[in-house]
Amino acid sequence: MALKAFFPTCCATVDSGLLVGRWVPEQSSAVILAVVHFPFIPIQVKELLAQVQQTSQVGLAVLGTWCHRRQEPEESLGRFLEGLGAIFSHEPWLQLCREKGSKLWSCKATGWQVSTSPGAPSEDQVMIVFYDQRKVLLSQLHPPTALPDRQAGDAVANAVGLAAVFDTVARSEVLFRSDRFDEVPVRLSHWQSEGVEASILVELAKWASGPICLLLTYLLSLISAASTCRVFNLWPLSFIWSKLSTCEQLRYRLEQLMLIFSPQKAENPSQLMRKANIFVSVLLDVALGLMLLSWLHGKDRIQQLADALVPVADHVAEELQHLLQWLMGAPAGLKMNRALDQVLGRFFLYHIHLWISYIHLMSSFIERILWHVGLSACLGLTVALSILSDIIALLTFHIYCFYVYGARLYCLKICGLSSLWRLFRGKKWNVLRQRVDSCSYDLDQLFIGTLLFTILVFLLPTTALYYLVFTLLRLLVVTVQGLIHLLVDLINSLPLYALGLRLCRPYRLAAGVKFRVLGHEAGRPLRLLMQINPLPYGRVVHTYRLPSCGCHPKHSWSSLCRKLFFGELIYPWRQRGDKQD
Repeated sequence: MALKAFFPTCCATVDSGLLVGRWVPEQSSAVILAVVHFPFIPIQVKELLAQVQQTSQVGLAVLGTWCHRRQEPEESLGRFLEGLGAIFSHEPWLQLCREKGSKLWSCKATGWQVSTSPGAPSEDQVMIVFYDQRKVLLSQLHPPTALPDRQAGDAVANAVGLAAVFDTVARSEVLFRSDRFDEVPVRLSHWQSEGVEASILVELAKWASGPICLLLTYLLSLISAASTCRVFNLWPLSFIWSKLSTCEQLRYRLEQLMLIFSPQKAENPSQLMRKANIFVSVLLDVALGLMLLSWLHGKDRIQQLADALVPVADHVAEELQHLLQWLMGAPAGLKMNRALDQVLGRFFLYHIHLWISYIHLMSSFIERILWHVGLSACLGLTVALSILSDIIALLTFHIYCFYVYGARLYCLKICGLSSLWRLFRGKKWNVLRQRVDSCSYDLDQLFIGTLLFTILVFLLPTTALYYLVFTLLRLLVVTVQGLIHLLVDLINSLPLYALGLRLCRPYRLAAGVKFRVLGHEAGRPLRLLMQINPLPYGRVVHTYRLPSCGCHPKHSWSSLCRKLFFGELIYPWRQRGDKQD
């Protein structure tokens, strides 16, 4: 295995000195972090490395010497650099040199034992890999995706080697706090951060935000404690709160704010990224809500919406009345049971009459309700959308009642027909063991079962038609609410900060690296340039996607079709996981 020397590109033009870094024996790699310049005292260099090692828990050492021949080579400098190996003993000892005014590099590894062909030059055993120290320091390496078995071993080995390089640079950040321009005993050359004034402002902002975060955390904890009061857990309130999307969104927003203003620091980069994604998501949500608020309160749009809402509700009620009158006749030429048809039609018409009276009773308060709904948009666009979803649910409550009545009646007949069908086959449903068992019936039971089966069969088309029509109307309302919930979940779960990093600074999210050959002259070491491969956008969303509110059950297509066929109620009346007989 060839020795790999990872050399920072920022040190390619600095003066001669010592190479400071970490030796990774498992990968036969030397990760060079900085260059110590002359003059220096060896004991001070060792003390500096000991301090950095104690702080960063990274085993740093002097790996060799760096010689940049800007002038004619001097034999005394060469002998001096070779003699430093006796003071800073390390195996292997690297001697990296760059010729004057050329791209020729040489690298010797003293004490490096590797099986090669006889007569092979030592430079062929060494590869110089140049890397951008700033990008590697700021980037976060992600594990590779699943590969075939024949490629998995090589991928894991390469990922471990790259992780060692990235981890070494990231944990040695304390070494980069001093540079060659500071008045310190040991002068170093490495990547030097710019914008010192901005860094000072950031530190001042951190100190100032501490008390503010503590105060906001205390206020949010009080609100959270008040929301969990025992009074709100009583049956009517707890039932209503579990059905309203607004309450779920407000509870989720409270959790987001408590996480953002928490004074506890993030323990790893993943938690920091999650916190940043939540902060940007809330910021964008509030900004969109304020834009909606300004639009609603401009040009008297709330009054216009209030004036248009009652006529729209009346028009919907009139269309439902026409639909019921069509069903009470001969819909599509079908012959229905007239008695049952008239009873169901008049029953539903009476509900529509009650609903129209309720809408006209509330018409004087609609403008005030819309004003408060628009004011709630300052909490975020998702809160306004959740309120809109609840308003749609309230305005279409009569359609929901029709669907429940039709579904219950249809389900009752389906269950009755299935039970009577088992009676004809000499079977019955065992409630205790939850299975179908054999059973013997007498002649009277079979006669009554036949009569009931005949009645239910002839009444089923009329019930099924009403159930079908109101189910389609209910599915239309659920589709509109589902689109609103989808938009709310998209705003809540989209990792906007991570996507912004991927767009503006793609090296911050690294999926791996690629190498470009810079040169390979005869008798010289192979020189490569390590470049960071950014994480694809799909993996960014998949890796950093935020947990959504998750208050709405999700049904598969097969489960939804089964529920609709057997007349079982769909969302939101029965939550996922509820048991039915």
